[in-house]
Amino acid sequence: MNNMNNNKEQKIQELLEKVAESKKGKLDLSSDQDLSIAIMNLISIEEHFFFTGAKTGKSEYYDLLNQAREIRKELLKKIIKEYEGEVWCISKHLLAATMRLIEVGTKYLGKGEKKEAEDLFTKAYELYSLFWGLNLKLLNVSDVKKIDDNQLNVHDKQKSGFMGKLGDLVKKIVDCCIE
Repeated sequence: MNNMNNNKEQKIQELLEKVAESKKGKLDLSSDQDLSIAIMNLISIEEHFFFTGAKTGKSEYYDLLNQAREIRKELLKKIIKEYEGEVWCISKHLLAATMRLIEVGTKYLGKGEKKEAEDLFTKAYELYSLFWGLNLKLLNVSDVKKIDDNQLNVHDKQKSGFMGKLGDLVKKIVDCCIE
């Protein structure tokens, strides 16, 4: 058991070293973060063109969907330069799920249901952090066996473990306020 704790601490230390190394090169991800938000919106636009085409029976909406998709693919390549297996597709779905959770959370907030909104916002940020963790190679997917069950518990006051550490790392290196 002690060896397993040492291994986790070593992995966390390795992640912290990667963050420190990225800061030495003055890595500015503010543009990439803005781009990731634009990509989220393009994914949403694709969905709206699909539903509008299906509801109206007008295939022109599918043509527009395809145009939005091509732009989204081109922009996603600017963030995801190297990937293996299905990391490209996983990344797209992480951004899509992030956007949807933010939208639903905002609706809850508008209805005065702050606790539910904050829970959805937390989950959205965890997915967004996972997107950056994958694409900045801050995590080794083969090392991720299982996310702690308590990481998804609405009653947790502060996230710990893998998702908590990853979220903290993303906060340190993805800063939209860097000019």
